[in-house]
Amino acid sequence: MLALAPLLVWYLFNVVLIVIGALLIAALLEIVAEPFNWLRFPRSLALVASAVVIASIFLGAGYLFGAGIMSEMQEVIGRLSEVGKSISSALRASPFGAQFLSGIQAKNVPVEQIAGEILSKSLGFAGAVVVTIFIGVYIAAQPAVYRDGLIKLFPFQLRATANDTVDLLAAALRLWLLGQIIEMVMIGVLFGFSAWIIGLPPALALGVIAGVAEFVPYLGPIIAIIPAALVAVTLKPVTLLWTIVAFELIHLLEGNLIMPVIQQRMVFIPPAVMLSSIVFLSSLFGLGGVVFAAPLTVVLYVLITKLYVRDSLGEPTTLPGEQTTSQAHDQPR
Repeated sequence: MLALAPLLVWYLFNVVLIVIGALLIAALLEIVAEPFNWLRFPRSLALVASAVVIASIFLGAGYLFGAGIMSEMQEVIGRLSEVGKSISSALRASPFGAQFLSGIQAKNVPVEQIAGEILSKSLGFAGAVVVTIFIGVYIAAQPAVYRDGLIKLFPFQLRATANDTVDLLAAALRLWLLGQIIEMVMIGVLFGFSAWIIGLPPALALGVIAGVAEFVPYLGPIIAIIPAALVAVTLKPVTLLWTIVAFELIHLLEGNLIMPVIQQRMVFIPPAVMLSSIVFLSSLFGLGGVVFAAPLTVVLYVLITKLYVRDSLGEPTTLPGEQTTSQAHDQPR
């Protein structure tokens, strides 16, 4: 029984990731549907229009920029391969490096085994993505059904607290996602433009990488600089210098202007809490823990602050999205 405990925890965590992903998809549909709500569209029609807009953006981006990005990505991979060969040659030139390489090669892992594992994990990931999308669409279409069903699982005397907590969680996740979208777009545009000015050949691809990496706070931007720096290494030393300078300036701007303004109106989680959560979840659950560490941290932060700090200890606190939810309750039905 004890041997099954880690496996059960792993499957439970995967279920949690799917639920969090579905909630984020539902929140994304709600965010994009907001302008259609302002235009007095019926809710169902606004959600359909939201789904069409999101699908059009992804398909249009794939059609207009897919080939260009793929060619640029191939260029990035080619340049990284050149860097890898250079590093390998430099290691072979030293006794320690040669010993290190021989130790890696001695493992002799079959290519068929690696390909099989990659294919298996890819199929599992694709299946989880499809399930997550469908669940998110169903939640966005009928949020009251799932919300009321969840609240009915609690004893009657706890339903008022559960009702407020669910509202706060939904508002906090929505605000966090909106803030992340704004940050991802701004950083992607700034980094792509900077790469183009500096002269890094795959500017569009590097901008996309920087924007997507911004989904993981604090650690994502550090990961995003690696391909840009490795590409710059294959060019001139001054290119690498300008790449590092541009990266530092962009994230100085982000840390002192973009992020504070967004967090002031969206969701603020103390940096130490967010970083600790990312490191802890990544060490336990790998890549999935890294990608979804931020929304999971938002959920845990709201639950602990609401249920323990405020309700149990009686400390007055302000929660993310609380003003939004209170305004929503005050509006006439």
